[in-house]
Amino acid sequence: MKFDAKKETERIVKFVRNYYETNNLKGAILGISGGKDSGVVAGLLTKALGKENVIGVTMPCHSHEDDKIDAKLVSDYYGFELINFDLTGVYDSFKNELNNLGNFSDIETKNSDINLKPRLRMATLYYLAALYSALKGKTYLVVGTSNKCEIYVGYFTKGADSAHDIALIADLTVDEVIAIGKYLKVPEKVLYKTPDDGLSGMSDEEKLGVKYKDIASYMENPNSVNDDIAKKIRTLRDNSSHKFKIPTYIKNN
Repeated sequence: MKFDAKKETERIVKFVRNYYETNNLKGAILGISGGKDSGVVAGLLTKALGKENVIGVTMPCHSHEDDKIDAKLVSDYYGFELINFDLTGVYDSFKNELNNLGNFSDIETKNSDINLKPRLRMATLYYLAALYSALKGKTYLVVGTSNKCEIYVGYFTKGADSAHDIALIADLTVDEVIAIGKYLKVPEKVLYKTPDDGLSGMSDEEKLGVKYKDIASYMENPNSVNDDIAKKIRTLRDNSSHKFKIPTYIKNN
């Protein structure tokens, strides 16, 4: 069945409005990275809640200046407030404190460093959500921006981009996100920007070793991609299995 971006957008908008009305909520806080996912989610939120109830946050942390510029393209187009909260000093302070534990090489801390940045960002979003809830007298939610392809292979950080209060594109493939972005007129520079985490210096697909279109094809039919690609996707998902469910001991009654 052909994906209908207009109808899907209307369904998502209805989903958001119903949830907010049912739970007596006010607004939304989300990180604006300057990429398509956050751009599309921002567009959906402004359509559902009104631009006055959406707050975007840029959180540079030894980041590319272009990301902040692209984020502003999105906020300017949709008209919502954009806050810049620079986490570089917080990150550096954390790293300085780490020195008290010992001298670690860059190779040893590489993965920890990469994952620290999104965790600092998520802490920032939840802090601001609580702050604006107090200022406005009504609850603001933190909105997730991960798409279905990323989630399927575990391309997210536990306690960071996996943490949110509501998700709008978690069941949409990359191509579907782009289709909705076209319908919502997300700035083309943002919508077609090569996706990367803004942290490692590599594109998402370079890090994963597979293309998003292949992940989408595999999810629909595992036999639609060649054996090597299928094996890579299975390995990515298997290696991330610990991210999908927290093992919880249940006592015998």
